[in-house]
Amino acid sequence: MFGPELVLILGICVLACNLWADRLRTPAPILLLVAGILLGFFPALRAVQLPPEAVLFLFLPALLYWESLTTPLRDIRRYQRGIVLMSTALVAATAAAVAVVVHALGLPWGPAWVLGAAIAPTDATAVGALARVLPHRNVTLLRAESLINDGTALVVYGVAVSLTVGAEPLDGLEISGMFLLAYAGGIAAGVLTVWAGIKVRRRVRDALLGSVVSILTPFTAFVLAELIGASGVLAVVTAGLGISQSGPGLVPAATRRSLESFWSLSTFMLNGALFVLVGMELQASIRGISGVGELLRGLLAMVVVAAVLVGVRLAFLFLMTSALRTTYRGPLAPRPELGARANVVSALAGFRGAVSLAAVLATPTVLASGAPFPDRGFIIFVATGVIVLTLVVQGPLLPAVVRWAGLPTDAHLYRSERKLAETVASSEALAAMPRTAAHLGIDRDVVAVLRREYQQHLRVLRARGRGDAGTDPAVANQEQYRRLRLALLGQKRATVIRLRNEHRIDDTVLRELQFQLDLEEVRLAPPEAPG
Repeated sequence: MFGPELVLILGICVLACNLWADRLRTPAPILLLVAGILLGFFPALRAVQLPPEAVLFLFLPALLYWESLTTPLRDIRRYQRGIVLMSTALVAATAAAVAVVVHALGLPWGPAWVLGAAIAPTDATAVGALARVLPHRNVTLLRAESLINDGTALVVYGVAVSLTVGAEPLDGLEISGMFLLAYAGGIAAGVLTVWAGIKVRRRVRDALLGSVVSILTPFTAFVLAELIGASGVLAVVTAGLGISQSGPGLVPAATRRSLESFWSLSTFMLNGALFVLVGMELQASIRGISGVGELLRGLLAMVVVAAVLVGVRLAFLFLMTSALRTTYRGPLAPRPELGARANVVSALAGFRGAVSLAAVLATPTVLASGAPFPDRGFIIFVATGVIVLTLVVQGPLLPAVVRWAGLPTDAHLYRSERKLAETVASSEALAAMPRTAAHLGIDRDVVAVLRREYQQHLRVLRARGRGDAGTDPAVANQEQYRRLRLALLGQKRATVIRLRNEHRIDDTVLRELQFQLDLEEVRLAPPEAPG
């Protein structure tokens, strides 16, 4: 199977599964997984393998960078104690629990720890795709945990592989150094990338070149960290969070619009393709199992490990919440949204994904002695099956559990903060108008027109803030104004297209004018709250 054919098949699967997801009321990632499993039955696709390097370098930097850019740093700071504990202690506890369970099922200690470390971290992209039914800040907490815990898991995984292979015996000091290098080196590589990116962005004004800088950022951070043996995942996350803070005042508007369109589309396609490839990998891992007895043992291990992941996560959340409430009082105490029912929801939302798959696929094939790596095929089969189970079982179950939990919605907080920002920004702009107009030498007539527009906009914002938007004439007038503008934009667009069809203007002119019309139409569209 050549690359172009595979890319086309993956693209068709992403399109078809997302179209059917709404009709079947099923999360698209689940349909994508099923599609991947079905594709594995075709002989021409059976040779398709997912190289770990492709996941680690092609998929992860882009997906994690976009997740980092869109994760609010304020909420990370707000829940930083819980995030740190879940990104370190929970990962270690999960890896240990899985290792004990699979060792009891007959796996040697070395491969057992390799499997445990590989599936210990939750996956940021899976959480973002399947946990949208949660309130926005609960999703943020889960995503922040998923962005950071990969570093811990990959270090534990590296230690387990080294000890199993037997090439380099490690002592406690060396293991501590690996953790320190993974975290400190990864963060340093991310900070260095942000610093360099800011320097370059200040010199680049062209939108296309600015987009190139943005595309290079996550891959640069990842490679820099990998070159020094640090965590490339943490480097990408650090770079994304850094750019999210510096970018709004640094990136021109045209570049920002182009970048958001590019990252939204590319990460959507990469994420969908990754779910399909995971399903195909399950087929390949089944073929790597020898004998019915080994298959049954793998299926048993798969179910038991999936249950252990939820059980350990749930127990840890209850213990952590209790400990934090005992340790911290007043404003430092855990928020109400971290209660018992929220813990149950969070335990069920611990999806596994790309990092776990890349880790098990990167497991060496031979030991230092030249002997085959013990139970490598079994490890890949169980890990892939656990990933699929967490997605296809916990994913559909999550909405029902969220309804049972009755978590407080936070959409009103987003709307109130948006109203605050718009009102204060418009008020200060209105106050600065005379001074700014005098500095720029603007005519009084122009200032008067713009002042009336700003005053009208402020009246609407304040009416909505008071809650009487339905009766205030200013709001009604603005809605009529918006509808009329949209209708006239449609008329202008039809006229421009007609002029092109009559060969009175060129396609280039059409694209330029249509771009301006599209921007205005997007500006007039009502905003949507984040999911």
